[in-house]
Amino acid sequence: MRRLPASSRLLCRVALLALLALLAACAPLPPRNPLATWVPSPNHDVRRPVLIVLHYTQQQSVRQSLETLRTANSGGPVSAHYLVGADGHIYQLVPDQWRAWQAGPGRWGTITDLNSASIGIELDNDGATPFAQPQIDSLLRLLADLTDRLRIPRTQIIGHEDLAPGRKDDPGPLFPWPQLAAAGFGLWPQGELVDPPAGFDPWMALGLVGYPLDDRAAAVRSFHHHYRSMQGDTLDEVDLRILYNLAQQIVGSGG
Repeated sequence: MRRLPASSRLLCRVALLALLALLAACAPLPPRNPLATWVPSPNHDVRRPVLIVLHYTQQQSVRQSLETLRTANSGGPVSAHYLVGADGHIYQLVPDQWRAWQAGPGRWGTITDLNSASIGIELDNDGATPFAQPQIDSLLRLLADLTDRLRIPRTQIIGHEDLAPGRKDDPGPLFPWPQLAAAGFGLWPQGELVDPPAGFDPWMALGLVGYPLDDRAAAVRSFHHHYRSMQGDTLDEVDLRILYNLAQQIVGSGG
């Protein structure tokens, strides 16, 4: 390949710099209040999500879901940051730094404005079909990217139903939470499950994990979907062992 003369390379660099300057000049400026004098400070950053919320679309195709996520459903306008197809293709609909209208009313621990604090990921699934492996493989790659790039703790990955028990049931009991846990994502029981000591309060532990307890039966149903892939709204001995294990992890980590 013939190398350009030094003069030509210099002209190319000048032209490139001029183009970059023009593009910068055309970029939109951040909003400024006309009532105030603009004295910019570097001491700021963009919205920083601390949580990832997983959903299923409960629709019949990616095409239908993309249409809904760009318009509205029966409850009004909805969106998500990402949609993962059953074939593993990843679509982004909203920038990570922006609020997507995906979580709605709910609470997780002390977080009440979930849209401001989370990244929403929709999975193309009708709610009654097992999740496709290519989809889960892509989800794992996406979770690795988001947690590393946005510095979101890997334990901070929950389902929509976890933050809104009784109102939502996605991603449901068919979602493979153990597979995510094996890859290092989500809060999951570690080591041997043992009986909790006398005086252990499972409701306090359930709240410590993050579940809202306004409707305790609904919270248990969501907990069962997430941690035992089963139905039921009553805590049993296995639930108590799981909750004791999770609570120990949270207390031990200072969370």
